[in-house]
Amino acid sequence: MENVPIPATLSPAIVQTLCQLTTATISTVLFKKGLRNVWLRGAMPLMAGQPRVAGRAFTMRFIPMREDLANPQAWSSPRSTRVAIEQMPAGCVAVVDAMGVTDAGILGDILCARMRYRGVLGLVTDGVVRDISGVRSSGLPVWARGTAAPAAVASLTFVNWQEPVACGGVAVFPGDVVVVDEDGAIVIPDAYLDEVLSAGPEQEKLEAWVLSKVEAGEALPGLYPPNEANQARYKNGE
Repeated sequence: MENVPIPATLSPAIVQTLCQLTTATISTVLFKKGLRNVWLRGAMPLMAGQPRVAGRAFTMRFIPMREDLANPQAWSSPRSTRVAIEQMPAGCVAVVDAMGVTDAGILGDILCARMRYRGVLGLVTDGVVRDISGVRSSGLPVWARGTAAPAAVASLTFVNWQEPVACGGVAVFPGDVVVVDEDGAIVIPDAYLDEVLSAGPEQEKLEAWVLSKVEAGEALPGLYPPNEANQARYKNGE
């Protein structure tokens, strides 16, 4: 596959707008545009209270472990997770394809601390991390399947970064936009970013109005989704 230029880092205004949208709302907006497979399975908040983050995806990819490659020397290889982290730009979200493996931690406290120092906004993976106490202390928000004590080389081989990956059953390309919150991670293909920025805030406002009516005792049929009469009420601020 030819190298495709990565879109520019998201502007602060775009990040601010995306961080006001839930991943559930973004999922609905993309569903209406025909995109259904955009939620990364297994990438859930590692800690309570993690902030919602939004940024361009910086991808990393693991494949199954092979004995001749699974050794301590792999940590010093020019194609290692250490080298990949030094390529991460500030404002990105690391998306790591670990094939759903849960018996070896892809990254630990030291690497997460370095990512945080470099301005990486968060780590998203369908695998697990290790050194959980230190990862928490690093301040890097992490979405993963959990934790494991063994190092990645016990089950996985790191092969590359900034190429298309399959994380949580979703195709993620370098530069895709990733938004992550308590419901997990959503991938927004760059071509759909403007649609999300336009329709997302309106979807949030509409659902807030519907919720206010439900809390006031109104029945759901015709209200959610709103029929023509209720759409008129919403637009008129009733």
